[in-house]
Amino acid sequence: VQLVESGGGLVQAGDSLRLSCAASGITFSLNVMGWYRQAPGKQRELVADINRGGGSTNYADSVKGRFTISRDNAKNTIYLQMNSLKPEDTAVYYCMSRFIGRTYWGQGTQVTVSS
Repeated sequence: VQLVESGGGLVQAGDSLRLSCAASGITFSLNVMGWYRQAPGKQRELVADINRGGGSTNYADSVKGRFTISRDNAKNTIYLQMNSLKPEDTAVYYCMSRFIGRTYWGQGTQVTVSS
């Protein structure tokens, strides 16, 4: 199983970024997919997740209205569109897949937002 994130970087407050996660080795359409993040000295936290068909999403309160998660089951890829970024969004962002209690993680991509 491989989950490969891309799209992170250094941006200024108010800018946008789009993260991508390409999955292989799983039956993608059967997996709940999501994005988590971990800031220095903090626990990993849910940012957003999306159900198998893409019709149901869930967001952390801190990103509601700014971030949008989506998936393309034909491309085995999920996305996280991040708008109006804030310095407190600075973290390593991890892609997650879950199917019947089995969870996989990507290596993470760094997002740094300067003020």
